[in-house]
Amino acid sequence: MPPSFLLTNGIALSIALAVVGLVFALILIRKIVSADAGNEKMQAIAGAIQQGAKAYLNKQIMAVSSIAVLIFAAIWYLRDGVTAAGFVVGAVCSLAAGYIGMMIAVRANVRTAQAASKSSHGALKVAFNGGAVTGLLVVALGLLSVGVFYLVVKGSTDHAKHAIDSLVGLALGSSLISVFARLGGGIYTKAADVGADLVGKNEQNLNEDDPRNPATIADNVGDNVGDCAGMAADVFETYAVSLIGGVLVGHLTLGTDAAVIYPFVLCGLSIIASLIGIGWVNFVKQKPTNALVCGVAVSGVIAAALFWWATNSIFGASVKIGGVDIASSSLFYCAAVGLLMTLLVVWITNYYTSTHHKPVRLIAKASETGHATNIIAGISIGHHATLLPVLAIAASIWGCYDLAGLYGIAIAVVSMLSLSGIIISLDAFGPITDNAGGIAVMSGLPEEVRQITDELDAVGNTMKAVTKGYAIASAGLAAMVLFGSYVEDLQAFVGHKVAFDLMNHKVVIGMFIGGLLPFIFTAYCMSAVGSAAGAVVLEVRRQIAAKPGILNGTDIPDYAQCVGIVTSAALKQMILPALLPLIFVIGMAYVGMEALGGVLIGTIVTGLFVGIAMTSAGGAWDNAKKYIEEGNHGGKGSFAHQAAVTGDTVGDPYKDTAGPAVNPMIKVVNILAILIIPIMFKAAAK
Repeated sequence: MPPSFLLTNGIALSIALAVVGLVFALILIRKIVSADAGNEKMQAIAGAIQQGAKAYLNKQIMAVSSIAVLIFAAIWYLRDGVTAAGFVVGAVCSLAAGYIGMMIAVRANVRTAQAASKSSHGALKVAFNGGAVTGLLVVALGLLSVGVFYLVVKGSTDHAKHAIDSLVGLALGSSLISVFARLGGGIYTKAADVGADLVGKNEQNLNEDDPRNPATIADNVGDNVGDCAGMAADVFETYAVSLIGGVLVGHLTLGTDAAVIYPFVLCGLSIIASLIGIGWVNFVKQKPTNALVCGVAVSGVIAAALFWWATNSIFGASVKIGGVDIASSSLFYCAAVGLLMTLLVVWITNYYTSTHHKPVRLIAKASETGHATNIIAGISIGHHATLLPVLAIAASIWGCYDLAGLYGIAIAVVSMLSLSGIIISLDAFGPITDNAGGIAVMSGLPEEVRQITDELDAVGNTMKAVTKGYAIASAGLAAMVLFGSYVEDLQAFVGHKVAFDLMNHKVVIGMFIGGLLPFIFTAYCMSAVGSAAGAVVLEVRRQIAAKPGILNGTDIPDYAQCVGIVTSAALKQMILPALLPLIFVIGMAYVGMEALGGVLIGTIVTGLFVGIAMTSAGGAWDNAKKYIEEGNHGGKGSFAHQAAVTGDTVGDPYKDTAGPAVNPMIKVVNILAILIIPIMFKAAAK
């Protein structure tokens, strides 16, 4: 292959590799659907979960579409039709990645339960492949949407800057949909989960997913609309925004075709690496955690080798950045930092949330002395969990900036997100195994089957925490790149340098307002889950009081009533917090461009800490409960178990609603700031 091949065909090659990813996703879908779905009772339970998830997502799409239409019209009127079209492309692809992935997950759950009746590795393969469909859809649709849209716009205008500017609309569409999907799905799943646990476990001493609990179907539906569809939209947005950020920074700082093509090529080559990692999990028999982590490690090593070749092919021996020639190997080192960050975040989050390590066991031990000590221990672990990721992010920013400036940081972010195919496979694995355990319990499968599904569920819970940590850590890096893009784009538009001086009162005010946003945002998220969960608790109590036969199996619970409660609550209460970033950004833009820059900085800093602390604490609380349920500290039904259930219910909205939703919220703030530059700051332009 000639050295110039990637330089002239890099984007086309990345689009072709995205198509390869889609083809493999279709192969996995066919493999999953053809697997044994178990007996009639199992299929009936799975069908109820599938029907509930589909009904909720359809209603969510209708609710979000009306808001999206208004924003589309505003972008068309205030910017241009091409940017508005990009908004639609980003929104549709974000929805599609989550919707299709969720529809496969609700089919993989029952097949995982059936596979567990034969072998643990067989169940692992079905659940992981179900998650891999979502992972491959995220990267393939993300790369296809950005690559094809860029080439189409560039071809129609023959002006690269206009094509790159229009990508900001695509980024906003994917980010806004992600916030709604994360919030709506998070409110749904955690309201049902908390309500089911508080009455079922603490008041009636029922096991997880006991069919006598009226909220159990809503709980299992929530796993899919929150952890599967919501997470897919979340990481699709982060992936697309990071790729767009890399392209935008490359154009603004280097201004060469190579700088624009390089991020596309990295994302395309990583699809190959992710496919090899998926193959590793399928064909190499290991313990579940080892298999999944090794799959990520193998993908990282393969990606690094491909990145070395691509860097030399595109840039040759050196590249000019900021008027200075540097070795092209510096860009490879930045890409390697992104891959290393992925592995570091996986290891760090696993340490703080796995049952095999000290933090989770400390929370379990604290549960012996009561509910309050459990809560105190969980909050403490969440705060401790911010240290290592933030140090890693700071070191990455420092190192990459020294190597290749802002473009080096952008490449590290693109590299980190390029492995989303394998990482999201781990995340979607979680709700599938959780549902498989629920189906095993509700359909009365043998105890040994439940032991396998419980083991996979505990692993899946850790993997969900790992991927949330990955998404938030990458959001911190990506937001830094987007802030740099805001500064560069702003200066290019106004025609002069813009200083964000801490002695400027507007900058400081902006930082305070921006720092406030994640706290107000998460407050609304938490209160939404609390009020909806309270309604579920009252409904479950009402049904048990009205039909005492529910507890002895002579009466059937009204599952649909709980599903209806959480559906209504999620759709109503996701609107305001999702619109808060728009309100804050547009409001502060009237104060001035410096104040808006301060908002971005404040939101990035506090959002990163809030997101990491919440997701880590929530994952640790959940697995502390599971650790006790394995027979430690008194086991199920003990005083420690009751305290751990309380901790888990507090942690549920931490890790699955408020914490993860901070990630897309940060990106919406930054992308919207870039989008409104030519609208709000015309008077400052020379």
